[in-house]
Amino acid sequence: MNDLNHTNEPTRPSWDEYFMDIAHMCARRTTCRRRQIGAVLVKGTRLLATGYNGVPTGIEHCLDRGCLREQLGIPSGQQHELCRGLHAEQNALIQAARNGISIDGASVYCTAQPCVLCAKMLINAGITEIIYDLEYPDPLALEMLHEAGITLRQFTKK
Repeated sequence: MNDLNHTNEPTRPSWDEYFMDIAHMCARRTTCRRRQIGAVLVKGTRLLATGYNGVPTGIEHCLDRGCLREQLGIPSGQQHELCRGLHAEQNALIQAARNGISIDGASVYCTAQPCVLCAKMLINAGITEIIYDLEYPDPLALEMLHEAGITLRQFTKK
């Protein structure tokens, strides 16, 4: 049901709210035991691709197998390569590539600020803006995104 304003007319979400809501919906598909992250690639007002964090296609899910990072005692934000899964931003980029969708000049809505691995991929993919919900403590990612001239802003619901 739509929210109603003071005149009992349906209120429409802003584009930021709309795409961030979709990113949060994508995050619900995750198979990661540690984090539920979603990402949406957008150009203008057109949704191009979505992603959520989880293992590659055909690989046993961490929800079923257990978390390698937990088993090895790896703290959050360290040794990203020691994980069976892909990040939401990575999966969104891959989905766009698999479907032949140009994302040069696109924006990405993420439920969390990208890590340095995803930041580097987003830079090279031609992403011009990153809108994120939750902060993620990765100063190198922020430094590289700033140096690349990518607009980075935290989502604020109005």
